[in-house]
Amino acid sequence: MRLRFAAAALLISAGAVSAQSWPTKPIRMLLPFPPGGGTDAVARMLSPRLSEATGQQWVIDNRGGAAGNIAAELAARSAPDGHTVLMGFSTLMTVNKSLYPKAQFDPVKDFAPVTHMAVSQYLLTVHPSVAAKSVTELVALAKAKPGTLNYASAGIASPLHLSGELFRNRAAVNIVHVAYKGGGPAVAAVLAGEAQLVFGSVTASMPLVRAAKLRALAVTGLARSSLAPELPTLHESGFPGFNVTAWQSIVAPAGTPRGIVMRMHGEIIKALATPEVTRLFHNIGYEITGTTPEKLAEIILEESRLWARVIREAGIRPE
Repeated sequence: MRLRFAAAALLISAGAVSAQSWPTKPIRMLLPFPPGGGTDAVARMLSPRLSEATGQQWVIDNRGGAAGNIAAELAARSAPDGHTVLMGFSTLMTVNKSLYPKAQFDPVKDFAPVTHMAVSQYLLTVHPSVAAKSVTELVALAKAKPGTLNYASAGIASPLHLSGELFRNRAAVNIVHVAYKGGGPAVAAVLAGEAQLVFGSVTASMPLVRAAKLRALAVTGLARSSLAPELPTLHESGFPGFNVTAWQSIVAPAGTPRGIVMRMHGEIIKALATPEVTRLFHNIGYEITGTTPEKLAEIILEESRLWARVIREAGIRPE
């Protein structure tokens, strides 16, 4: 018994020491997508501030490909010493395991959550010719004319597709999925009347809504978006618990000492709280969250279960 207590005390002491000395070399921040997207923008906002706070460079390493799986697999195999982290985009952490069962990582088992950083909502919009000015009216219309409403997406298994499938399932309506090659073409299809509705990003969709080219019905998060506070959520429009968002997180390889995880968490939270970073995030459509590691773990597990069910029931397969 005494030996076990002594061993536990040594482990705690070792973790504390490693946290105090961390980092001892540059931190590699693996990104699952090429330069230029939202994930890349978030990383480039944070890296100089984290470099200054920790005294070591946070080096961005873009490893795009395989829907983000390449970066995730590399991160999962990295040494758990706090010198490699992964920018965990929402679909990478909660969808890919169900779409790509042969992927060489498990988002729950292979990573130590650090923090959920920021969230961006989607916006349900329809073409102005659609005779629905609310979610309730849209559902009624879809039920009255089954199979006549098309919803556009950015492609098979994209977040816009999954949003549409969850809505179709929850509303028990027959709406038809039409896949396009990207979010821009999907929105353009609705503008042209090829499709009648689309789940698009708030930042890309709101200028079109304000120009009366699209009609907005609801946002997809649990709380109203600060970018469009006048719009209701699907949660308050007859679909309790409906919560589909794009989010950014930081995770480390499983086994990273708790002390290092918490030190890293603290530095990231401080960076997120600065007015400059908050403003920069807001400009690209993100709202700061900054959760505990435990809350991020809960989000990953809950959303993984949700999307596994949606993907299975809809028979979705990646292109």
